[in-house]
Amino acid sequence: MPRFHEIGGRGMDFGIFLEQTRRGVDQPEAFREMFAMAEAGEAWGLDIVWLAEMLFNPARSVLSGPLLMSSWIASRTKRIRTGTAVQLLPLNHPLRLAGEVTTLDHLSQGRFDFGIGRSGGTRGYDALGVPYAESQERFFEALDIIVKAWKGEPFSYEGKFYRFENVTVAPRPYRSSPPPLRMAATTPDTFPRVARLGLPIFVGLRGMSIPELSGHLKIYRAAWRDAGHPGDGDVCLRIPLYAAPTAEAAIEEPKETITFYFRRQAELTVAPVGRAGIPTDLRRSQAQRLQGLTYDEILSTKVAFGAAPQLIDRLGELKQELGLSGIAAELNPGGLLPFERELRSLEIMTQQVMPAFK
Repeated sequence: MPRFHEIGGRGMDFGIFLEQTRRGVDQPEAFREMFAMAEAGEAWGLDIVWLAEMLFNPARSVLSGPLLMSSWIASRTKRIRTGTAVQLLPLNHPLRLAGEVTTLDHLSQGRFDFGIGRSGGTRGYDALGVPYAESQERFFEALDIIVKAWKGEPFSYEGKFYRFENVTVAPRPYRSSPPPLRMAATTPDTFPRVARLGLPIFVGLRGMSIPELSGHLKIYRAAWRDAGHPGDGDVCLRIPLYAAPTAEAAIEEPKETITFYFRRQAELTVAPVGRAGIPTDLRRSQAQRLQGLTYDEILSTKVAFGAAPQLIDRLGELKQELGLSGIAAELNPGGLLPFERELRSLEIMTQQVMPAFK
């Protein structure tokens, strides 16, 4: 099996995305399983563990504090990075968040990536009394404050949502440059805006097809170049991934959990329709497509399932078509797989698939 750089590609980072609590486990066990995945990732050469900020949804996730979880992982590892995917900027005070991130930057000795977004769900906004219609404005104002705060110098700010005078955030970043930023992009207008800021992006296939995503990424890269940024941007794909010893097992074993995952995603997509700030037509169209997916369509358009050879081929195709610099693999989407199979997927991915892309 050739290594990917030998067939015309540059290297690709491999990460896992931790969010989903397995159905039927109590909360202490949910944390123990996440700890075990992170420690296995460290031992098996995984590049990064991505952690969601999932608020007020205990049936789905116990990850209310991804920065705290990142700190735990950093204290027990030497090599692997952690990152948020994503921290919800509109629901956090930017001055406090800026200092917490740079504190983690020091605790991890520079092994933290700050993934940011605003979420397409309204549950956290409702609980915290923040109008979702303000989420985009709040996001960019918070981002502006955080970037300024990381300079470690006194500054004042007069914005729509935040006003303060002569504030200095400590600590400064661990290195001369701040922690790497990465922003989620899920709507068409977001791609060029992120590119103009010069930020790497998270993307996914839940709400769009591969050709649609490819088109958005062409716009992202054109806007990146037009803004005068060096290189061609940076794209990390969040994707459900299942690895098994045989191709047959990789198709059969995750069928129930991935079918549930996309059925639930259709419900989540359409739930906030009618709320201010929600793109109604786009959400309804996405939900209809998700509801109509057959298992064969899921396999061919939404996931990477297979034994190692099939996964190398699948990820290689996605890498070339989308210009990927990394993936964030969801190893138990839907939360219905036994933990042993989730861990087995991680081992096969890191030991048999990942080396082909390094």
